[in-house]
Amino acid sequence: MIRYIIRRLLISVPILLIGSFACYVLVATAGNPLAEMRFRPGVTEADIKAAEISLGLDQPVVVRYWNWLIGFLSGDWGQSIALGQAKTAVFPAVTDALWTTGRLVIGAELLALTLGVAVGVLAAVRQYSIFDYLATSTAFLMFSMPIFCVAVIVKNYGIQFNNVLESMGLDRWLTTAGPRPGGFTGSFGEVVFKYTGTFLLPTVALMLISFAAYSRFERASMLEILHSDFVRTARAKGISQGRVVFRHAFRNALIPVATLFSLNFGAVLSGAIITETVFGWSGMGTLLVNSVRQFDPPMLMGWLAVTATLIVLFNLIADIVYGVLDPRIRLG
Repeated sequence: MIRYIIRRLLISVPILLIGSFACYVLVATAGNPLAEMRFRPGVTEADIKAAEISLGLDQPVVVRYWNWLIGFLSGDWGQSIALGQAKTAVFPAVTDALWTTGRLVIGAELLALTLGVAVGVLAAVRQYSIFDYLATSTAFLMFSMPIFCVAVIVKNYGIQFNNVLESMGLDRWLTTAGPRPGGFTGSFGEVVFKYTGTFLLPTVALMLISFAAYSRFERASMLEILHSDFVRTARAKGISQGRVVFRHAFRNALIPVATLFSLNFGAVLSGAIITETVFGWSGMGTLLVNSVRQFDPPMLMGWLAVTATLIVLFNLIADIVYGVLDPRIRLG
């Protein structure tokens, strides 16, 4: 197992390097971040040239990438160069945005995975039952609805629930526009009350879409395993239904879901743009939109580097999970 993990790590490093270089070249050739300076009154060609030299834009792309890579690995991610904006260090901006998005995504994805796997297994075991039809209908409904519709509906129900609480003389509980100001202070009960009220709505919105995918994948995978030869053999030997399902079928059925979870988790952690916009959270999605709109290469590269690292990391985790679930994979 250790050799298998080392092999996967050695493969991940060149993938990250190649991916970061490709991203840097695309960003560097997408446009000139100082183009707007030409339209400002009183700005001369000498001023533009001096700005290019100070930012290193006069150097070849390969040299600029190497300098960026050395700085990135040493923790110096540079500063924002968006014109007309305050100079912001890239590292704290990206890590703050990642922390904001991570608080939403981690809870939502873990809930979606737990519920999705449980519902998928139960739907497969009770195929064509009322529960199976209800689970399938709910999953297809979630699949057919765009994420912004789900987020808006969840937010509207949250607002109506707050109005009901207010009409009863109680405080509004659910936060519908950004994190609760002032943080989470007070007694343990007050902290739990504020925390759940702040994260509940965006977490539910993110969880519903992922839950639909996990439940459908788990159901399809479980049905395939339950109809396989080794499961039929186990049943023919008189092994109980519970042992067949959870000891023989369940472990193998998790492999496709592990793939989906790793890819989905890395992608959503890179920025739940629509959900963050609907609920007023300034996370990775908001950072990406602002970086593209203002064409801020250092900030954009910071976002891309973190995103690529997350995706490769969770693919590595998925590979390790494969090796745990099915020893034949790590021996291949």
